[in-house]
Amino acid sequence: MVRKYGFWLAVGALLGWVVMMGLASLRPYQLRGSVIDSSAPAPEIVLAATDGSTYSLHERQGRVALIFFGYTSCPDVCPATLSEMREVRKALGERAADVDMLFITVDPARDSLERMGMYVSLFDPAILGLTGSPEALEAVYRAYGVTVEFQTETTAAGYLVTHSSRVYVVDRAGKLRLTYPFGTAVDDIVEDVRYLLKEKSS
Repeated sequence: MVRKYGFWLAVGALLGWVVMMGLASLRPYQLRGSVIDSSAPAPEIVLAATDGSTYSLHERQGRVALIFFGYTSCPDVCPATLSEMREVRKALGERAADVDMLFITVDPARDSLERMGMYVSLFDPAILGLTGSPEALEAVYRAYGVTVEFQTETTAAGYLVTHSSRVYVVDRAGKLRLTYPFGTAVDDIVEDVRYLLKEKSS
């Protein structure tokens, strides 16, 4: 009798687990980043890229784009974020081919295309460094709400630049969909990107 009771208890627990898993699969996916509730297209970005092209965000609609603003002399936040982007690409596997990862300079005086190309290649050659005239860059900063402030404090690498450290995500429909604060877990970004890649582009 005790054995039968234990058997049915185990069966009941298993059935309960199956039901819970089924209900969990029916729940809508919850994005892990900070969701931007807007139907407007993401602001256009047209800048020179380290692969020799002129990058246009709107022309790349149908892909997911991860956008980060920084500079090559950054001592901490930028290399940490680019290292994270490299891990995201690795985790995405073949799907990474459908994702643009953009590193837009906030220090155009020092960040030539050549310098940016060498810098991003240290992390992942597939990451595109973008730069342009101060006027073109300033327009992009304003459109994305990016703050840039040059400091008088210097290091061995020169002056420092304080800048916004969030990663911006544009979905396949060309909408600015999410942002991530500095230090967001790689797994959270990967799961969100995988979900966005499954969505229709229009």
